[in-house]
Amino acid sequence: QVQLVESGGGLVQAGDSLRLSCAASGKIFIIKAMTMGWYRQAPGKQRELVATATSAGSLNYADSVMGRFTISRDNAKDTVYLQMDSLNPEDTGVYYCSGGISGLGPYWGQGTQVTVSS
Repeated sequence: QVQLVESGGGLVQAGDSLRLSCAASGKIFIIKAMTMGWYRQAPGKQRELVATATSAGSLNYADSVMGRFTISRDNAKDTVYLQMDSLNPEDTGVYYCSGGISGLGPYWGQGTQVTVSS
């Protein structure tokens, strides 16, 4: 019903910045209403929440990224972004885009690798 495609990952050095994008397609009534967010999974660890943005504009961040990462949403393009600044090696992992509303989803993207070298 909803497809999510991430882009923008890569290999950077500590202190650098990256911007991830996630484009949604599919059932438009779901996309416009759903909360979208980013999760990440480091090697050997469970997937964890990074940030979310509701359709109404409420934002939520994990403590570990507060003040360094910024989530934003372009409703006209059905795209959510994650601006990541002051990256450190602990931010390394596969970053997944997610979306869903009550009773529908969550939908997941395929993931994009972010590697931060020290």
